[in-house]
Amino acid sequence: MNIVHGRRVPVKWLLIISGFALYVAVVSSVTLGPMDISFVDSLKALLPMETSLPTHIEVIIQQVRLPRTLLALSVGAILAMCGTVMQGLFRNPLADPGIIGVSAGASLGAAFAVIIFGSLAAESAMLLKFGTVPVFAFIGGAVTTLLIYRLGSGPTGTSVTVMLLAGVAVAALAGAGIGLMTYFADDQALRDFTMWTMGALSGASWPGLVLAFTTLFILFFCFRRDAAKLNALLLGEAEARHLGINIQSLKRNLIILTAIGVGVTVSLSGMIGFIGLIVPHLGRIFTGPDHRSLLPVSMILGALLLLIADMISRTIAAPMDMPVGIVTAILGAPFFIGLLAKQRGRLR
Repeated sequence: MNIVHGRRVPVKWLLIISGFALYVAVVSSVTLGPMDISFVDSLKALLPMETSLPTHIEVIIQQVRLPRTLLALSVGAILAMCGTVMQGLFRNPLADPGIIGVSAGASLGAAFAVIIFGSLAAESAMLLKFGTVPVFAFIGGAVTTLLIYRLGSGPTGTSVTVMLLAGVAVAALAGAGIGLMTYFADDQALRDFTMWTMGALSGASWPGLVLAFTTLFILFFCFRRDAAKLNALLLGEAEARHLGINIQSLKRNLIILTAIGVGVTVSLSGMIGFIGLIVPHLGRIFTGPDHRSLLPVSMILGALLLLIADMISRTIAAPMDMPVGIVTAILGAPFFIGLLAKQRGRLR
């Protein structure tokens, strides 16, 4: 089903170039940090049989920098793919993964965990950071998505417009719930939740990475399987139906998969904005709108962009660790404003 044309750069060369850039960024990420570790020692610490390095260097590389680098890769790739799918599904260049309300629900769940169970931090900060908050964030995102999907489903099928409006309403309700809890929160719980909403990759752990990369591979396989159907949907729902595509099933599957992807990323890294909004635009500039090439390109570009943002957040205010969500907003907002100014005539 070859419907969408207009590829600007051969996707093979684009994947090779972006893959090499990602490799360079990964190596740089492992070697950068507030503690001065040489490039050679950083690479040696990644070797499984290397025993000549001091223990503290091995611990920093293997337990701190490498997991954080891998988390940035997986989270950036998932957010970028989900943003690409949402923009294709809604046929709206302003759509992002949070449009279906999953981010608002995850924030509400995290606020509940941090504020209600904040007393656990005094006894077990690790339990609060790696257990309670991710679990409640994921539950909040899943429940919100199911609610919005039920509101948007009717006898005639699933209405994307109704789901969009329901997402706005539920996000407002979740914001009210967050505001109520933060009003009664103590200073420490309020600070913990505020830091979480800024997005951070410092909580990277190997169990979390297993979840992130498992989600990434499943989403990539499922999204690629439906790429041709997304291309047909760009022509309009009526045209896609004439091509034999089950529109309601496609909407349901893509929305549920996106909710899972965003729920996992929010539970592992907090709120990180602009990746799912900006990266699909970058991908379309290079490849055109064909989702068969746009999805893998967006996946690599999303991983690369978040990894670069994380390296900036680690070094710009060292030894302090700036939340990566601040950096993505600083990088993403001006770019998006410029993109809107350039293409405002096309968006009318």
